[in-house]
Amino acid sequence: MKNSSDNKVVDLFKHTNTSAKVLNISDSFEMKRGGHLSNVNVAYEAWGSLNSDKSNVIVIFTGLSASSHVTSSPSDQAPGWWETMVGDGKAIDTSKYYVICINTLGSCFGSTSPVSINEQTNQPYRLTFPELTVEDMANASQLLLDKIGIKRIHLLIGPSLGGMKAIAFSILHNSIVDNLILISTATQALPYAIALRSLQREVIRKDPLWNNGFYSYENPPLNGVRIARKIGMTSYRSANEWTQRFGRKKSVDNKLNQNTFGIENTSFEFEIESYLEHQAVKFQNIFDANCYLYLSRAMDWFDASNLGKSSLDAFSKININKALVLAVDTDTLFPPQQQKEIAENLSLSNTKVEYKELSCVQGHDSFLVDTVSFSKEIENFIKSL
Repeated sequence: MKNSSDNKVVDLFKHTNTSAKVLNISDSFEMKRGGHLSNVNVAYEAWGSLNSDKSNVIVIFTGLSASSHVTSSPSDQAPGWWETMVGDGKAIDTSKYYVICINTLGSCFGSTSPVSINEQTNQPYRLTFPELTVEDMANASQLLLDKIGIKRIHLLIGPSLGGMKAIAFSILHNSIVDNLILISTATQALPYAIALRSLQREVIRKDPLWNNGFYSYENPPLNGVRIARKIGMTSYRSANEWTQRFGRKKSVDNKLNQNTFGIENTSFEFEIESYLEHQAVKFQNIFDANCYLYLSRAMDWFDASNLGKSSLDAFSKININKALVLAVDTDTLFPPQQQKEIAENLSLSNTKVEYKELSCVQGHDSFLVDTVSFSKEIENFIKSL
């Protein structure tokens, strides 16, 4: 693949999981806010086996930064982002169900995105990529499922951005989904969430190496992505967790006399500072800056009420048997009131709904780290279907 700024071959999808399958889903894909994509690809991974009537399908939609590698497999033994939740004998049991995890349209982990080659120019799309919406992500997922012969989804699971996609999918493709699990998500973003994502996008754009989106893929705006990730991390976890976990403990690499303010990535006085740096550096090395801009803006734009005359009208189009809506009491990014609203809209639309507010100290990311609490609820719900 040619890089327009380096004029050399680079592997734009170097972090796509080796076990991911990439399928062409459409020669021409129309985008909700205008424009279209040619020869659209979507990456996915699958575990387990389909039964004879294909009635055992579980589909997982990812959050903003996750790939399709939800759990390990014989072909890729690296732990997945939900390793403790998905697998043989686990809450989402791959010995009983055929589990599919779909990489998001716009993500840099295999699906068509700003780092993909625009066939008209033979260069990466970058900021010529059309404006991306959650609805586009849902529609691309539907085309992928149709391509691999999946006509019914026994259970659709979506955490965070994945929950927004699951809501949109269930409204737009309401003859496909039988049951839903929605985790720490919302029908629309709150001003607080929009503000935080706006700050993240701004620090990426202010990095001189961003170069209006035309940065070198071998020298990308790592500082911008790193700081954006730190801002994001402060909203993904809770103040109580960090107080309990770090307190005012000093960092083991503290060299305060050399650098009082922790500038230039040298050293940090407090352990919480070192933790943020460690997490952000890991992220900056695997996630594309332009993809981050597009995906985060799509979350801001999503409003389920736009899929009908109102939120209730939009939800009335959902035709499922049962739903589980999970909230976390310490989640400030998607606070419980937003999940209550989802549950109420589903209930008013004659869907049998279970709403659970879990007490977890880890905030929005609890579904990733407090797997004991979440496994219990998810496993019990699946058994009830």
